Amino acid sequence: SSAASDVYKRQVVDMQNDFIDGTLGTKEAQAIVSNVAKKIKEYKERGDKIYVTQDTHYEDYLNTYEGKHLPVEHCIANTDGWQLNDEVYNVLKNTNATYILKHTFGSIELVNKIKEYISENNIDQKQYSIELIGLCLDVCVISNAVLIKTAFPEANVSINLDCTAAVTPKTFNATKIVMKSLQIEDKYV
Repeated sequence: SSAASDVYKRQVVDMQNDFIDGTLGTKEAQAIVSNVAKKIKEYKERGDKIYVTQDTHYEDYLNTYEGKHLPVEHCIANTDGWQLNDEVYNVLKNTNATYILKHTFGSIELVNKIKEYISENNIDQKQYSIELIGLCLDVCVISNAVLIKTAFPEANVSINLDCTAAVTPKTFNATKIVMKSLQIEDKYV
């Protein structure tokens, strides 16, 4: 059995400027930044394994499938909007965080990184709690939660609703309903 510090896996999803106060920012996203920073401090103090995703697009974004359906340039690599929020980044410094650039809503690479620590044996998975925080609940957070729950069906997968926001309050509430259907918890450890 793993040491307690290995039992908790945490995902900080896309806490980037464009989703907070940039091209796709919202007041709800701005309102969770300090909650996210506080939660990362807790993870850090506990010695939890932290994974951080960054939505990453390139100059051809508007020509991609996503760009044609969401024609708002965002998170273009190496721009200010692509950078992690300063408050969040400052807390992540000096942690054991693993950073993952992702080019779509969910990240198979994230799941593969977690597989380095969590067995695919269902019995072993029961000891793990995987919590997601970040943006946006109704797009990238739920996409990653579904991938993680699919890969680790016996793990306790949760989304901390105090540390996430959706594109709109309506889609926030709709995603909470979907979470329940998918057995993704909104309780936190």
